[in-house]
Amino acid sequence: MTENITSVGGASRPEAGLSALKGRTGAGAPAETRGKTTIADGVVAKIAGMAAREVPGIYNLGAGMARAFGAVRDRVPGTGGGSLTQGVKVEVGERQAAVDLDVVVEYGVSIVDVAGGVRTNVISAVERMTGLEVVEVNVAVDDVHLPDDEDELNEPDEGRVR
Repeated sequence: MTENITSVGGASRPEAGLSALKGRTGAGAPAETRGKTTIADGVVAKIAGMAAREVPGIYNLGAGMARAFGAVRDRVPGTGGGSLTQGVKVEVGERQAAVDLDVVVEYGVSIVDVAGGVRTNVISAVERMTGLEVVEVNVAVDDVHLPDDEDELNEPDEGRVR
């Protein structure tokens, strides 16, 4: 009987990411135990970023400089727009993951409630999609988005051809 190991974690770490799913290989073995599965850190970061953005009260992700570079990148044609992993850092181990998020919240919302919602949503999405246990989700609130901030960005440029 040969063993088959399903692993999760960064593909760049060959020893990392062994999960408890082991079994026989061959025609008699269940399909889910035949082969090896690796999940890259970037995949977990994308899942966490999407899950955090779904929470009401989150305006954006990323610290000040990351958002500034993202705004410049968004204006450059052919760059594909904003990054889903902006403001998201993950550490993926053998069976566990830890997530750090830099967020901007909307003015007027309860930061404690929004942070709790982010934690719940991120843990649920990552665990459901990857099978990894999320041991912690750290939320750093870097800014509060004010309604007046949006007005400044949407003002038409004077002197532009219309």
